[in-house]
Amino acid sequence: METWRIVATSLLGLAGLFAVLIVMAQVRDRTHSGSKVATSGAVAFTTLLLLCLLVLTVLPSGLSWGIVVAVTAVVGVLLLAS
Repeated sequence: METWRIVATSLLGLAGLFAVLIVMAQVRDRTHSGSKVATSGAVAFTTLLLLCLLVLTVLPSGLSWGIVVAVTAVVGVLLLAS
């Protein structure tokens, strides 16, 4: 396992956890439904796990780092917008 894969996965996981929390908060604000919040959280977390697994195992370095930068940028914009 290459070191860059571990670092990229760690950064993606950290930014992704913030993204999952932001998604859940936005769904709660818009729907006021606990079941929809749980469903959106489960979908977002599963997507994050899949992305982390792909970065850790098979994606090339350019694509992996691009995903990390994109997720981090989206989280940053969402945090600043709220």
